[in-house]
Amino acid sequence: MSYKYHIFLKTSIKIVFPLILCYSIGVRIFKNKSFHQFAKKEGIADDELREVVKKLENGQYYADLGGSVYKMEIARKREGKHGGYRSIVVFKSDFRTFFIYGFPKSKRDNISDKELKVFKSKAKDNLAFTDELIALYLKNKVLIEILQEEEK
Repeated sequence: MSYKYHIFLKTSIKIVFPLILCYSIGVRIFKNKSFHQFAKKEGIADDELREVVKKLENGQYYADLGGSVYKMEIARKREGKHGGYRSIVVFKSDFRTFFIYGFPKSKRDNISDKELKVFKSKAKDNLAFTDELIALYLKNKVLIEILQEEEK
């Protein structure tokens, strides 16, 4: 007779005996208030943002700008990437992702060096946030968390 025991830990590690270790991604995804307003205005759904994070987790990105800052493309519905958007994302694999800036590709081509410097500084700050600070920012709607699909 064969028995399997499942143990679920807070760290998103699932241990299945005998000798099988399965890891599920427990990355938390956030958008700042201004990005949330941009996404809402442009009709960018949270499902699309989760797809961006999946691409980042798989090493698929439009541009690595350094300092955990990435430029990603988001397709416009029914128009593909050609008429889409660019987003600036702070990303640390298996940890946290922050959508901090977005713009339509039709309005501008790129960000300035000065903006990039600000985004890198924000990345350093955002990735250092404590759980308590994140909870406060969520409560005050400075950040909005994008729940994982199973948590919706």
